[in-house]
Amino acid sequence: METVKVFKPDSEFFLEEGCHIIELHNSADDAGCSIARARLEPGKTTELHCLQDIIERYVVISGSGEVEIDRQTPARVTAMDVVMIPAAVSQRIRNTGDTDLVFLCICTPRFVPEKYRQMTTAG
Repeated sequence: METVKVFKPDSEFFLEEGCHIIELHNSADDAGCSIARARLEPGKTTELHCLQDIIERYVVISGSGEVEIDRQTPARVTAMDVVMIPAAVSQRIRNTGDTDLVFLCICTPRFVPEKYRQMTTAG
């Protein structure tokens, strides 16, 4: 297993969820955790979703926004705030600023696409 993973900005890709992602660390060799850098453009909101059996944490690096967890009133977030998202709980984040909202997504156990669930905005 690599002990240092070099940041590769050219590896960024767009998710239909609504944000740009760079996988910093996501390997079956270290199934306990994954880390991704997310980038959300001004005025954009990710789709309402949850991660089945995965706890997620957002660490805001730069920008500002509002995060909605479990359909509660959105909470304001800015640089260095940490957001805890329990497994199977609805979530979405909106960029309320004039610059990109950049945050780390830290998942335990590691993120796998099969655990992603899009949710309806009703109810």
